[in-house]
Amino acid sequence: MAGTRIIVDTRELDAVRKRLDGLADFDRAGLLDAIGAEGESQTRRRIEEERTDPAGQPWEPWSPRYARTRHGNHSLLMGEGDLLDSIQYLVAGGTVEWGSNLVYAAIHQFGGEEIGMPGLPARPYLGLNPENETELLAVVNDFLDEALA
Repeated sequence: MAGTRIIVDTRELDAVRKRLDGLADFDRAGLLDAIGAEGESQTRRRIEEERTDPAGQPWEPWSPRYARTRHGNHSLLMGEGDLLDSIQYLVAGGTVEWGSNLVYAAIHQFGGEEIGMPGLPARPYLGLNPENETELLAVVNDFLDEALA
C-alpha cells in the first residue's frame, strides 16, 4: 500500500514537552533586563569608541569656535563624560527602553537650537544598526536556550 508513514518516538515528545513546560515559568523581566543591558552597552560603545551614528556615519565635527574651548581629553559627545554616564536602561510594564535623562541629550540626538548655540547638528547616538540587531537577537536566543534547557 502506497502512502506516508509517520513514526513518533514518545521519548522525543517527552523531551519537547519538558522544554515547553520550561516556558511556563519564563522570566520575561529577565529577558528584558538582558536586552536592556545589551542596548545600553551598544549605546555606550557608540559614544565612547565608535563615535558614529547608528548607520556608521561619523558625527559632524565641532565648529571651529567651539573646538577652541575643548581640551585633549574631550571628544564629540564625551566632554566630561556626563552623557555617557547617564545612559541607562529601564524595564517597566513589559517593555525595555534605554537612553539618557539629561536635558541636553535630545539636542545631541536630533540637533536644533539651544540658547547661545544656534544650529547644533544632530549627532545621533541612539538607534540600532544591523550588527546591533544581530547582537540583540543573540542575547534573546541565548536567554531562550537557557530557559528551555
